[in-house]
Amino acid sequence: MVGGSKQYHGSPAFNALAALRAGVDLATVLAPERAANIIATFSPDLIVYPLEGEYLGRRHLKTMLEFSKKKTAVVIGGGLTRNKETLSAVRIFLKKTTIPCVIDADAIYAIDGKISRKMFLLTPHAGEFYALTGKKVATNINQRKNAVMKEAKRFGIAMLLKGHIDIISDGTKTALNNTGNAYMTKGGTGDVLAGICGSLIAQGNSIFDSACAAAYICGRAGDLAAKEKKQSLLASDLIEKIADVVS
Repeated sequence: MVGGSKQYHGSPAFNALAALRAGVDLATVLAPERAANIIATFSPDLIVYPLEGEYLGRRHLKTMLEFSKKKTAVVIGGGLTRNKETLSAVRIFLKKTTIPCVIDADAIYAIDGKISRKMFLLTPHAGEFYALTGKKVATNINQRKNAVMKEAKRFGIAMLLKGHIDIISDGTKTALNNTGNAYMTKGGTGDVLAGICGSLIAQGNSIFDSACAAAYICGRAGDLAAKEKKQSLLASDLIEKIADVVS
């Protein structure tokens, strides 16, 4: 997991904890120092490596690429912020890496054209989809589905558009997921989803199948948590329910 900044530390922690609950063997977080030091206190299950400074930058690329060579998947974007140098570092990393990547949150803003990497999965919500494509998401489900398929094909990647009905497409195949509920608009639930996606990809599943399964698992975990918490639901509650879904 690559994420975090001076202000934000929760996103990469949610990524990593969700990935572990979804079955991956090891989860390593690379984050700027303050975020890394906080994340390291969350759980002894996490491996956390601090990157010098308050924000991710190009000076960290060598470390990022060296770590990624030893991994089977990367989740990047949560809490990074969108400052110019950070997005530049993300852009270069994505061009140089040779392993599958889940591109989420702020990292989506680093995409500046067709990338044609079938090993990449983008996980935008409606606002990020607009920032990526310049197109607003329609309310009609068929129009949404067609838009996701078209854009996935245009960018040459797989895409999971988060919403009341999740839409997953690799430009050829398209699937819908109906699990989840209105309480899952809380911050951090998308980070849980990205972590599950990365976990399933790291375990050797295809990008498309991983995205479909992750959408179901995250939504179902949210449904189980909502029965108990309702409007008090937190992203951390989803992580605790993942085991009930995958067991």
